[in-house]
Amino acid sequence: MGKRIVIALGGNALGSTLPEQMAAVKKTARAIVDLIEDGNDVVIAHGNGPQVGMIQKAMAELTRAEPDKYIPCPLSVCVAMSQGYIGYDLQNALREELLDRGIHKGVSTVLTQVEVDPEDPAFSNPTKPIGAFMTKAEADQLVAERGYDVVEDAGRGYRRVVASPQPKAIVEIESIRDMVEAGLVVVACGGGGIPVFRTEGHHLKGAAAVIDKDFASCVLAQSLDADALIILTAVEKVAIRYGKPDQQWLDELTPDEAEQYAAAGEFAPGSMLPKVQAAVRFARSGPGRTALITLLEKARDGIAGRTGTRIHA
Repeated sequence: MGKRIVIALGGNALGSTLPEQMAAVKKTARAIVDLIEDGNDVVIAHGNGPQVGMIQKAMAELTRAEPDKYIPCPLSVCVAMSQGYIGYDLQNALREELLDRGIHKGVSTVLTQVEVDPEDPAFSNPTKPIGAFMTKAEADQLVAERGYDVVEDAGRGYRRVVASPQPKAIVEIESIRDMVEAGLVVVACGGGGIPVFRTEGHHLKGAAAVIDKDFASCVLAQSLDADALIILTAVEKVAIRYGKPDQQWLDELTPDEAEQYAAAGEFAPGSMLPKVQAAVRFARSGPGRTALITLLEKARDGIAGRTGTRIHA
C-alpha cells in the first residue's frame, strides 16, 4: 500500500521570479508525480519568500506613487496573493505531468488560513525582515503612521520586520482532508499559510506575520494523519559539523538524537534548524511516523529508504 505523504517545498523548488518559477515547477512536478506514480497520496505545502517579497514591494511602490489613492496592502493579503499565483503554476505543472504519464487525478490549490495565537511571544519580538529597503525618513514615517517595527539592515537601509509565530491549527483542514480522501492531489498551506487569529464570534483577522512553512507542514501532516513528512532542502542529507573537514552526513536519527545535535548548535538557525525541529515534532506526534529531509530529486529514493536523513522514533 502507498503512503500518505506531505511534502514541504523550499524556495529552490519554485524559483525567485515568474519565469524562474514556471521553469522550476516543471522539474518539481516530475519529482512529485514520481511519488504519486508509486501509489502514494501526496499533499504539497510550499514556501513563498521571494514571491511574497515581490508582491509586497510592488504594493509598497504603488502606495508611494499614489498615496492619496492606495494604502499599504496587509501582509496577510500578500500571502494570499502568493498562494494563488504559486498554486496556479504548480497545479498546472502537476496536472500536465500526471496526464503525460496517463494518470488521471484532480489537482487543486486550497487558499489556506493558519491560526496563530495573538499572545505568541513572537509578536513581542518581530525578527522576520520583509519588503523593500527604505530610507530612515521613510521608515520613521511608517513607524509613526502605521506602527510598523523597522530595523537597520547591514548598512543597506531600513526594513520592516514582522513576527513569525507558531502555527496552531489549519482553518481549512476539513476541506483539505475531504479532497485527499477523494483522491485529489492538494496544494495547501502556501507560504506557511495566511496567518490569522480569532476575534469575537467566528471572525478571523489577518495577522502581520509570517509562518515558517516547515512548522506549518508539520501541523498539516499531523492533521491529515500522514505517514511521512518530506522536507525538501538544498542538500541530500543533514550533516553535523557542516562545511568542516570532519563533516558527517546523517542517515537515521531518533528525535532525541536530533534534539541533542540542535542543542549543540549543529544546525543553522533560519536554515536547517527549523527543518530538523519540524521533523522531530512530526516524528514524535504518532506511532510509525517518519520525517525525511532531502533534495527534491531524491524524494523518491528517500521514501524508499535509499537516501536522505530519516527522523523517526
